Amino acid sequence: MQVDLRQSWWIRDVEIPTRLVLAPMAGVSVQAFRRQGRRYGAGLVCSEMVSCAGLEHRNERTLGYLRVSRDEHPLAIQIFGSEPGVMAEAARMVVAAGADIVDINFGCPVRKVTKTGAGATLLDDPERACAIVDAVATAVDAPVSVKMRRGLEDGSRACLSIGPRLVDAGAATLTLHPRSARQMYTGHADHSLTAELAELVDVPVIASGDITSRARAQTVLATTGAAAVMVGRAAQGNPWALSEILDGEAADPSREEVAAELIVFIRETVRELGERRASGFLKKFYGWYLGRGRFPRPFKQEVVQLESTEDVVTRLLAAAPGAAELVEQLEAELPDPADEILLDSMPISIYGGG
Repeated sequence: MQVDLRQSWWIRDVEIPTRLVLAPMAGVSVQAFRRQGRRYGAGLVCSEMVSCAGLEHRNERTLGYLRVSRDEHPLAIQIFGSEPGVMAEAARMVVAAGADIVDINFGCPVRKVTKTGAGATLLDDPERACAIVDAVATAVDAPVSVKMRRGLEDGSRACLSIGPRLVDAGAATLTLHPRSARQMYTGHADHSLTAELAELVDVPVIASGDITSRARAQTVLATTGAAAVMVGRAAQGNPWALSEILDGEAADPSREEVAAELIVFIRETVRELGERRASGFLKKFYGWYLGRGRFPRPFKQEVVQLESTEDVVTRLLAAAPGAAELVEQLEAELPDPADEILLDSMPISIYGGG
């Protein structure tokens, strides 16, 4: 059975225009990544994980991360923490920033998050997990979503016992990445668990994990009853993968198209993070964009060694002169930065994601 991936669906009163969700990923899901994902067909985009402790303490190091532009909606902003009251206040702040959905992370397997009692650890503490969801759902009018793993240990089925309880506590949708926290990103996502969860709850379930092609997305949707699929690593430096999953279009962009998308991504990221932070942040993206046989390996290595982002842009334009016209077209379609909501008085801290 073929599922129409361009059919809209709802998370309570928020309409999602396609059945493709762009995953929240630490060190990846900056505004430029989210906006690009929307252009290529993601119906819902998500911020990387925001520490509620950073929000509470007004951490100034990452002031400016909570930018929301009008072309990002619908947008979920993901928060993490272990104290219900602090999470509730964080939820109020991200809704004030423009979030359409508040997403709670119960899936991050990274030690520096789990050791605080947050992330995937909460799957083994269902009482606290439910208290957090209840506090957040009570604090805001926006729908609340929860992203979780199958459990902490391999073979765990904790997601199936805690999932219905989270819905009862106020979750309007659940995202399941059916790997264990111990697995991190190894092995395979067991979507038979996704099917079981979808049978247990009366809210939409989003299937996350190993969604790398249109065929895989169709199979997961048809066999699990999930409302949508979430794409993560497959879209890193490769927004064309989103179009392929949605419409079956070959993810085979020209060098000019690759260079143009990367140049716009660079400029938008510098605008968001500043040159100093962006220059280091972007290096992994150069490998992602320029790999997959799109550019020779020596060229990719040369670009990574360049000192400034403007040097990278210059080198890309020299290698693909036809990209200049495409860059002009893409930048002309971007909304005015003045339309952004920027919480200058609400600095935050980003610790990681899962």
